[in-house]
Amino acid sequence: MTLSPDQVIFWQKGLITINATLIVTWVIMALMVITSWWITKHLSSSAKLKDGQNILEFLVTIINEQIESATGQKASDFLPFIGTLFLFILVCNILTIIPFYLPPTGSLSTTSALATCVFIAIPFYGIKSKGWLGYLKNYLEPVPLMLPLNIISELARIAALAIRLFANLLSGGLIITVLLVLMPIFFPVIMQVLGLLTGVIQAYIFAILAMVYIASGMANEA
Repeated sequence: MTLSPDQVIFWQKGLITINATLIVTWVIMALMVITSWWITKHLSSSAKLKDGQNILEFLVTIINEQIESATGQKASDFLPFIGTLFLFILVCNILTIIPFYLPPTGSLSTTSALATCVFIAIPFYGIKSKGWLGYLKNYLEPVPLMLPLNIISELARIAALAIRLFANLLSGGLIITVLLVLMPIFFPVIMQVLGLLTGVIQAYIFAILAMVYIASGMANEA
């Protein structure tokens, strides 16, 4: 059985609980901030670049291309948000190759928080692009009576975004458990490859869906 990081509690008093989800999330965020600071501090325009800058430029280029492909707009406005989402989920997931590591994305509270960020970003970018009236008009299409259904639809797809990431990681843990039973000799190698592959795919899918939802909120009427 796959252990949820929410089940590993370090300290609890009343309604306040410090569990593995919280601790690991802050450790990963600190790691990402320090790494980003270190790489950007040593940026260079020379022909021979350091490995850190090469990786950074590769990631930025790929994310930019995916954003522009999904929205048809300049990626610069969306890169900080989508890039952060993608990298955070990616780091959380690929670290599953470390023994006894419990990914924060294995907690429904984490995936719900990430989905909530997307939920807030949709009207933010929509209003920024079309104005208050232009964005709110989307909820009245094709007729004003569709307002309740459009709101429910918006909430449902954000909930689906959170559950999708959580369920994918949960199923990945179950697959690893099955592989451990069936192929214990080759399990370490399989676990590393599977962890890296599923981690990248899950991060990519979440980021792309987030971008598609944001783009739909910014779309102009035909």
